[in-house]
Amino acid sequence: MTTQDIKIETIGKFFAAYAADDLAGIREVLADDIEWTIPGHHPLSGVKRGAEEVVAFFTQLGKAGFQADPLFLEANEEYVVDIHRGWTTEGIGKVDTLWALVWHFNADGEIDRVVNLSANQHQMDAFIWDNFQLAPLPDRLA
Repeated sequence: MTTQDIKIETIGKFFAAYAADDLAGIREVLADDIEWTIPGHHPLSGVKRGAEEVVAFFTQLGKAGFQADPLFLEANEEYVVDIHRGWTTEGIGKVDTLWALVWHFNADGEIDRVVNLSANQHQMDAFIWDNFQLAPLPDRLA
């Protein structure tokens, strides 16, 4: 019997919390200073800094019924690579594509950096623009 890498177990906890819409469970595996990069040219893209921004991002994805089915996980000393099918169940249009995520872990075993890579970024961009609106000016400016 082989034991599973603790980082892969942590990613499993993340996906279980994500599937259950358990935002506290998602927050539990993230470092407070996490940086999560979302690719694209849409209102939800960019680097999310801190656990609260990451959780806010996943709250928005939940409104579109995003689902994930992990297909591949592999780890080394610092990283996990995850490939999963991601799709939407709500909203105008659809997303149904493969995603590759590069997860980095800090010395405390927390997820501190994630980079998302999309197999169909155009589909994701169009879906987000059709379903998520920017706040009007000046409210969207910091």
